[in-house]
Amino acid sequence: MSVLIETAVTTEIASLLESCTDTVTAAAAGLPEGLRRSYRWLRRTTGQLLFERRYGVRTSEVVSLAEFGLARQDRVYYSAANWQTLRRALPRRDVGEHDVFIDLGSGMGRMVLEAAARYPFRKVIGVELSEELNDIARKNIAGTRLRLRCEDVHLVQSDVLDYEIPDDVSVVFLNNPFRGDTFAATIERLIATVDRNPRAVTVIYFNPVEEELLLGTGRFRHLRTVTLGRKAAQDGPFGSVRVYAITERAGA
Repeated sequence: MSVLIETAVTTEIASLLESCTDTVTAAAAGLPEGLRRSYRWLRRTTGQLLFERRYGVRTSEVVSLAEFGLARQDRVYYSAANWQTLRRALPRRDVGEHDVFIDLGSGMGRMVLEAAARYPFRKVIGVELSEELNDIARKNIAGTRLRLRCEDVHLVQSDVLDYEIPDDVSVVFLNNPFRGDTFAATIERLIATVDRNPRAVTVIYFNPVEEELLLGTGRFRHLRTVTLGRKAAQDGPFGSVRVYAITERAGA
């Protein structure tokens, strides 16, 4: 489905799913396991569409970057993290009024919205390669019915390799936005900001495909893992969120 399809289509789908959810729920208990898994997927999808309809946002599509001529081996597609990912990975008590959040590969802005709505961040930043996806994120921020606790939201359209990570960022979110050399270069830049301005930085990595590379720097300490879904533990990195702290440079 093209990312340019009108939002009205999503709204109609949400209305249809809302009308049949109760009936499907009542029947699901007697289904075989395979069909129960399909039901659970339908229920999650329904919940996300209804949430987006209620709050006037659109973030749910899966979009190939080839649609915009941007696909590369280390950058392939956009797929939003689950709503409530931050709520499960980042306790509200860990965020103060001086903290700055950044989502590298922010797509249509789902995690930017969740960060700005749930936490008292001083600033929330989203950096996205695709101009088309970033434009949708801007419309989401401008038109959402969510009450934003942080009103200082910046959406930047840029290649992450051309973007200078600010030295006051304290929470970094990654939803497997890029891999390989692009990931390695980005992590080097992130470490450099901590070395220039020593501070506590939390990294939240959803679908942590490049965890080995991350830990191989010797600068990241694993704090906790949050699994999303019953089979996440068996499916490798996909479906899990891993939270890290950046450590000080040796001898600093």
